[in-house]
Amino acid sequence: MEHGGDIYTEGLLKGRKLLDFSSNINPLGLPLSFKENVEKALKNVEKYPDVEYRQLKNSIKEYIKFSLNYFYIEEEKASSSMEDANIVLGNGAAEIIDLVISLFKSICVVVPSFIEYEKNAVKWNCQIIHSHLKENMEYDYKDIRQKITKVEALIIGNPNNPNGGVIDKEELKEILNYCEENNKTIIIDEAFVEFTGKRGCSFLRESQKYKCIFLIRALTKFFALPGIRMGYGLCKNENLIKIIKSKQNPWNINSFAEIAAESVLKDKKYIEDSLCWIEKERKFMLDELKEIPLFEKVYDSYSNFVLCKIKYEDCEKLYDKCLKEDVLIRKCSNFKGLNNKFIRLAVKDGWRNERILQVLKEISKAITD
Repeated sequence: MEHGGDIYTEGLLKGRKLLDFSSNINPLGLPLSFKENVEKALKNVEKYPDVEYRQLKNSIKEYIKFSLNYFYIEEEKASSSMEDANIVLGNGAAEIIDLVISLFKSICVVVPSFIEYEKNAVKWNCQIIHSHLKENMEYDYKDIRQKITKVEALIIGNPNNPNGGVIDKEELKEILNYCEENNKTIIIDEAFVEFTGKRGCSFLRESQKYKCIFLIRALTKFFALPGIRMGYGLCKNENLIKIIKSKQNPWNINSFAEIAAESVLKDKKYIEDSLCWIEKERKFMLDELKEIPLFEKVYDSYSNFVLCKIKYEDCEKLYDKCLKEDVLIRKCSNFKGLNNKFIRLAVKDGWRNERILQVLKEISKAITD
């Protein structure tokens, strides 16, 4: 499978319940705030959604105002200048990624990264050049700066999938300024950004003043709503937003996605509980994985997943061994720039993390003894 989260092929369709470490969904599950408003969504099913989605955009604008300060440690307060004209809604972040890439004739894709970037570029006959992460999985800003001169746009993850690295804002500043002055676009995929906590990793503040930044957000990962399909793009370049909207069908957001967004984006308790969980469990997973001899390298992550380089096995064999224990992991051999020595593991809650660690330790012991 090209993506994680396939609990069907070897799981449900065969009557097996798998522990899924291949998809990176918040294990706290569906927010109570949405559950309490499902009845409202059911009532709305009998009528068309507002084709302009005005209430939904208001909810997003309020969340932006909240995020501009909540996810930053420093005391300096920031305000939002985002208006309806700066927001485009999508049937998941996937629709936004697809449509924004369709606008360009050439693009630089940082790899390894979410494989849909390249697939969409190929679909739209967009010329692709790559900027490879360094061996330590950090961005090569010098290379990106050189490559951006040859293309119309850059797409980059923050945090990046599959390694969980974040963008160094100081390092990117020169690239931002160049793009702003030369009519280039930087597409920053922040589908996982809430998992970085209060470190100020998001480019929300920068997007207020740089028209070259196009931010992509989603409810899928942090708010545990992959089945809802709700994403959005933010950009101060109103013309870019208009062009994307012109390519969309009307009513692309269903009633359940609309109510879900309006509910969870103001659920401060769920947000706070999630940050407490990820800070604790991510550190635990990183510390424990680094002690398992099976792995040559475990890469530090700011997200809710961890990239591991295997020392003694390849990812196919390790996948099969984990599957025998009813555990699903993400093989990373289909990420450009990686090979069959890499896997990605989601960070789950306590007992699930203990289980995957137990399985990996037993496999490691069997190999190394």
